[in-house]
Amino acid sequence: MCRHLAYLGPPVSLRSLLYDPPYGLLRQSWAPRDMRGGGTINADGFGVGWYPDTGDPVRYRRAQPLWSDTTLPELAAVTVAGAVLAAVRSATVGMPVQETAAAPFAEGRWLFSHNGVIRGWPDAVLPLAAELPVRDLLTLDAPTDAALLWALVRHRLRAGVEPAAAIAATVAAVAAVAPGSRLNLLLTDGTTVVASVAGHALSVRRTPDSVLLASEPLDDDPGWQAVPDGQLVVAKATGLDIRELTA
Repeated sequence: MCRHLAYLGPPVSLRSLLYDPPYGLLRQSWAPRDMRGGGTINADGFGVGWYPDTGDPVRYRRAQPLWSDTTLPELAAVTVAGAVLAAVRSATVGMPVQETAAAPFAEGRWLFSHNGVIRGWPDAVLPLAAELPVRDLLTLDAPTDAALLWALVRHRLRAGVEPAAAIAATVAAVAAVAPGSRLNLLLTDGTTVVASVAGHALSVRRTPDSVLLASEPLDDDPGWQAVPDGQLVVAKATGLDIRELTA
């Protein structure tokens, strides 16, 4: 499995999301509290994407454990953004550990992450992969379930499908051919975050001008709200909608 988070709101430092909270992604990389039967640590890479004032998002990804990176703490202390998506990775057995396999995946304004696993990989999803353009398959970031999920979501986005519908339809399609899969997906364009809760944990914390979604609460703030399984979250900095996850 993996752990991921997304933040929208007034600009904050990356350090305040990754390193400073008592249960931030740094701690979740070596002592996660809610893996739900999917590994024990998240040491197979990490990534963080953030949105500068102009242009597409910037990414920093590595194949090593977050705790072993000596450059990011200094970078995170001085990098400030109002929209962030970050993840630490626990690779499924048999899948490669490489930088391009770490979320967030990206295209244009989009950042994407997957927390979970596709059961019966890869045979179960061959029919879905066959529906993608050959070029998309040949240029996957990595031969992993997360990279294929991103290709499936991205294909819908390119066709003009709304983000929430693209996430819901992808989850439904994969769940139909690979029952028992864990499909917590996270997608943002820097202004809206869409998240599915399908087999894994997700919590949300709101303030009047910000929203933070995370696989696990980053601290003991009583404002954290656990999102029930089978739900779809659509969030903006000033609003939150939680609805049934249906295609």
